[in-house]
Parts: sequence; structure tokens; C-alpha cells
Amino acid sequence: MELPIYQIDAFTDQLFTGNPAAVVVLTEWLAPDVMLAIAQENNLAETAFVLPRGPEFHIRWFTPEVEVDLCGHATLASAHVLFSEKRTSNAHIIFRYKGGTIVVQQAGDQLAMEFPSRPAEPIRREPALVAALGTAPLEVYRARDLMAVLSSEAEVRALRPDIAGLARLDAFGFIVTAPGDECDFVSRFFAPRAGIPEDPVTGSAHCTLVPYWSERLGKTELHARQVSQRGGELFCEDLGDRIKLAGRCVEYLRGVIRV
Repeated sequence: MELPIYQIDAFTDQLFTGNPAAVVVLTEWLAPDVMLAIAQENNLAETAFVLPRGPEFHIRWFTPEVEVDLCGHATLASAHVLFSEKRTSNAHIIFRYKGGTIVVQQAGDQLAMEFPSRPAEPIRREPALVAALGTAPLEVYRARDLMAVLSSEAEVRALRPDIAGLARLDAFGFIVTAPGDECDFVSRFFAPRAGIPEDPVTGSAHCTLVPYWSERLGKTELHARQVSQRGGELFCEDLGDRIKLAGRCVEYLRGVIRV
């Protein structure tokens, strides 16, 4: 079987920055172990598998280790492929996944998508987390991920966590965030238990970041940067029970895989 594959740099307008995602367009679902094997072969943070079903598209996401419940950058990359390849004549794309639907719309040179909001609850600052991060956060919160709030962008950029130590803690991923110097807030994201020591740009983490910073800053429209080595830029809006994430994409490669 031959399947088209694309590699897209998401949440950026420059090659070799943002978060690279693979997008595989299917005609029928593959077995989960085959999709996982393809994701392992790609060796990117996420591979998205997209299946057209009438006017809608079903989507699943795999890291090299596991299937994940939600992924922002690979969804943005998938929409970029579908629009650019004219696989839809609509002005928007509806993705269906296990947790519901994601609508992606064209907004000038950006793509904007709505995700479920995941507000976090404050929790106790555990010594094991402080040891693994190598710094004591001002505050710690939990939603799907643990979120540690630091005082400055410089602190977030300088962070060198103990990845093995984070992997021993009970959380899917770890968000580290602080006010931005030239944007509303910055973040980094680590998910060693999912096979991702550090993710370059993480849309799903912003499901927790956006409600936190919206309340803290008293504004609903937010400009965010993920300050990983590759870096990325997100334009966010708090919609209450949902959030809007917008960004740009650049195609790096396209080809065919044989399975």
C-alpha cells in the first residue's frame, strides 16, 4: 500500500523552526500497531493520520511511544495539507477525534482552530518536582499536565530539567511558563513518558495555559511564544469552555510511504 506523507513545520512561517509534524492521509484506518510503527519510523514528536469521511475528516495522533488524546501542532499541519492540496472546497475543516470535534478555519495567512479548554487546579509544590525541574516554581497546577509557573522568561529559557526525574513523576507532560518579555507569556513543554523529552511547540498545552493567563492578565486575546530551541508562535483567544489557537505552517517535504 502506498500512502502520501507530508512533513510540516507548524506554528511558524520559517523552515527549521516551529514543531515538525508528519501527516499521513489514509483511505482506511490502519491497525494501531502499524500507525505506531510509522510514527516510530518518522521519529517526530507526532504523526497525524487523517481519514476523509464525506465532508469531514477523522484524525488520530501518535508519538513514537503512544497514541495521544489531543495534539495541536499536528492538527494545524493536517489542516495545512488538506487546504493546500485542495482536499476540501469548504472554508473550514471539521476533524473528528475520540474526544469530540476540532474546527479549523483559514484566517488570512494563519489557520485558526478551536480546542477544549483545560483549566488547571492549584496543587502542592512537591519536592520531587522541584528537584526534577532544578528550580522552585512560584505556583504549581494540574490538569492533564503539571504546570509550573516561574517568575521570568529568562528563567524559562535557562531551565535544564532532569528529564529522567520528570519521567518518574505522575503526569503526562510538564508545562513551564512565565510572563513574556515581548509577548503575553512564554512556555516550554516536556513529556518524557510519551517519548518526547522536549516538544518544540505544543498546542494542547495551551488548553491549560490560555485560561490561566487569560484570568491572570485580565484579557481574552493572548500572544504566546514557546521558547524551545526551535521556537514557535501562537495567537490565542479564551472562549470560555474552548480556546482558539492560530498559527502558520510551512511545508518541508512530501513523499510516499509503502506499508
